[in-house]
Amino acid sequence: MNQFTKISQSHINQFTELIGKENVFFKPEQLKEFGHDETEDLVFPPEVALTPRNTEQVSQIMKYCFAENLPVTPMGSQTGLSGGALSVHGGVGLSMKKMNAIVELDEKNQQIIVEPGLITEELQNAAIEKGLFYAPDPSSKGSCSIGGNLAENAGGPRAVKYGVTKDWVLNLEVVLPNGEIIWTGSNTLKNSTGYNLTQLMVGSEGTLGIITKAVIKLIPYVPNNVSMLAQFPSSTKACEAVSAIFRAGITPSALEFMERDALDWIMKFDDSVSIKIDDSTQAHLLIEIDGTNMDIIYQECEKVAEVLEQFECGEILLADNEAQKDEIWRMRRRIGEAVKSNSIYKEEDTVVPRYELPTLLSGVKEIGNKFGFKSVCYGHAGDGNLHINIIKGELTDKQWNEELPVAIREIFELTVSLGGTLSGEHGIGYVQKNYMDIAFSKVELGLLKSIKNVFDPTGIMNPGKLFV
Repeated sequence: MNQFTKISQSHINQFTELIGKENVFFKPEQLKEFGHDETEDLVFPPEVALTPRNTEQVSQIMKYCFAENLPVTPMGSQTGLSGGALSVHGGVGLSMKKMNAIVELDEKNQQIIVEPGLITEELQNAAIEKGLFYAPDPSSKGSCSIGGNLAENAGGPRAVKYGVTKDWVLNLEVVLPNGEIIWTGSNTLKNSTGYNLTQLMVGSEGTLGIITKAVIKLIPYVPNNVSMLAQFPSSTKACEAVSAIFRAGITPSALEFMERDALDWIMKFDDSVSIKIDDSTQAHLLIEIDGTNMDIIYQECEKVAEVLEQFECGEILLADNEAQKDEIWRMRRRIGEAVKSNSIYKEEDTVVPRYELPTLLSGVKEIGNKFGFKSVCYGHAGDGNLHINIIKGELTDKQWNEELPVAIREIFELTVSLGGTLSGEHGIGYVQKNYMDIAFSKVELGLLKSIKNVFDPTGIMNPGKLFV
């Protein structure tokens, strides 16, 4: 492991000269803000935090850090769930929050150029104003940034129909660890020229360089949608229904799973949710159908209902007005907050082929019984993406710190055996890096590390992430 240089007063003075004192933070009370994301209760403040305002400033910072052997941790809005923005080696916390502009919205080519600090929902709203659509919508879309979405290859509920962040990115401006500035691709819908550096950067978790601009494609706005909330007597039946919907020829714009415990937690957390849940209900599916023609949307809803009946589905709430839809989606999007506000927990972000979802869910519960923990499960069922919230509850510190990692390894081994992998959208970051050997062979891990070394030969970019 690289023995990094500690931050000194001379470093702080140089950063102040490069970007101005108003963009340099080094007092302990200031650094608290930059010391955490939304990963459990972990806190790792940097030794100095910087908030550059343009690409040239980022370049100057990286040139200096490269020369001085200073570790750099890129930060977006710090809403991540894998510890990717934690400065585990101290050094420089490089926050991109002040680089938050829409550089250009090109209506003719249906593209938008943005800086990484732009909040995702602001991009969506800017597109809608022009009759255009950007579909990726993580649950934290009102607070997460595009740069963080790019770093983690974020998804969200509508990924099942419209794809994840990588499917919307055409080109990236990137500052390399040595301060050089490159563009990774071209602003075209097709590009078969050389290696695909754009897709390499997306999902690289800030370990290869700093994204300073992104060219993102847009599509015509999809104006209409209807949400269905379906109740099931068992989580297994709800999960079994998921792949059947697709086999019936229907592709929902969202298909979400929530088990009973998740529903109970959100009801306690948010008393504005007034949806009635029958005592016999053990799971919900939230299904959204969208399109331009309401008649066709309702026809597809009827087909979905016919499929659900085959899996012991109970009452189906059809939400076709904004108030009903907002309430249903608020319930789904706030489950993570509800769990976090009431308990110490760990969240795993497993993903399997959707047909294997019932087997994964059953296996998670069996592993929980074996190791004595309770789990609250929900997620993007249409993608086979199951969020597993493991609750500390009555577990002792010894069980939590020593036995639980063994249980998590069993969950990941099961996931991979079903054709899945460790993370669908949260990334590996700091908390999952010890499990990478489950998903990759030694040869594959060696290739990944070699790529990292080509971009970052001194290892200063987001050290302590992805790899042990």
